[in-house]
Amino acid sequence: MAQVAVCGPGDCTPEDAAAARTVGRLLAERGAVVLCGGYGGVMAAAAAGAREAGGIVVGILSGRDRIGSSPDLTVAIPTGMGEARNALIVRAADAVIVVGGSWGTLSELALAQRGGTPVITLGGWRILDAAGNPLPGPVQAADPADAVRRALD
Repeated sequence: MAQVAVCGPGDCTPEDAAAARTVGRLLAERGAVVLCGGYGGVMAAAAAGAREAGGIVVGILSGRDRIGSSPDLTVAIPTGMGEARNALIVRAADAVIVVGGSWGTLSELALAQRGGTPVITLGGWRILDAAGNPLPGPVQAADPADAVRRALD
């Protein structure tokens, strides 16, 4: 069973929330376990989409308890690690789908990329070299269905 992390800001745009919800639903429909940070925004939207489709959602929480976590998580794992939990999320994933962007999301993208985990992006961060050229690695998806296909293929 594939495990795919869906990463994105806890405070996101309505468009990013809609994309994340669709990504979560499509992953669950294809039998993948959804991993996320377990709180609001993109994380909550992906969890809701997966839950609605009968999927499994694991939230790797930054706090020491489950307070404030999404009610749509199947499993909530409090770590007490703060942002360091981002490494756990991407290390447990077979692929990472990034929806939108924030500093925490950028750390997840970088950790996944550095660890050799495929990264698919929907909007958000574009990583460029000093000449303004995209660095190899993260793959830009056209839409949620394309992101899920790339993550699971």
